[in-house]
Order: sequence, then C-alpha cells, then structure tokens
Amino acid sequence: MAVSVVAALIWRDGKFLICRRPPHKARGGLYEFVGGKVEPGETKPEALARECREELDVTVEVRDVYMELTHVYPDMTVDLTLFNARVTSGEPKLLEHTDIRYIHPSEIPQYDFCPADAEILRKLMEDAR
Repeated sequence: MAVSVVAALIWRDGKFLICRRPPHKARGGLYEFVGGKVEPGETKPEALARECREELDVTVEVRDVYMELTHVYPDMTVDLTLFNARVTSGEPKLLEHTDIRYIHPSEIPQYDFCPADAEILRKLMEDAR
C-alpha cells in the first residue's frame, strides 16, 4: 500500500526552497521539498500546512497542485503531491533538516535529491527555460 505524502514548492525571488534530510532518516543527506506524510483525518493541504509548521516553523498558504506522482522505493511506495505554496508568516528554521536554502532551477544538478523528486526536478528545469 502506498503512503500519501505532500510537499511544498515555495518560491522566493526566482528560487525555490529545498531541505536536506537528517542523516539518521531514510534517504538521509539527500535534498527534498519540505513536507511529509498525510495523517488519518487530514486533507492534503492540512497535512502540508502542519508539516511546514513542524519542520520549518512557518505558516504557508497552500495553493494549486504543481505535480502528482507515484514513486516506488525499496522500502516503501509514495504517492506524492507537490503543491505550490507561499510562506505567509515566519522565516524557515532548521528544526528537522540539516540545511535549507533557495536555489534557482539551473542549480538543480549541483544537489543530490531524493529519487522520488527526479520527475519534478526535470519539469522545474524545463519550465525555467
């Protein structure tokens, strides 16, 4: 059974937010979009707002869906929904991740991302052309 996961595509000045997973977690050290699992009883936008509060201490406005995909990892299958989102209050803090930064789509090849994000990253680079 697939795990429902949500993530945020947050832009600032032509760059988008990426976060590095802590070393002790699955896929530790790889970059990802902020987000996480949808808990029972939550809508996807509610889950994303909660994850952004818990992981970055920011409030976000969850907007439209940028992309949906399913990715099969050796240990789990994820149904990932990436939403466009905007920070409405707060400044991202390192509460969960070991690094957070905004990058331009042209910088994507300089970072090692979670495999589930590959299709999204290709689209971001194409859209930036």
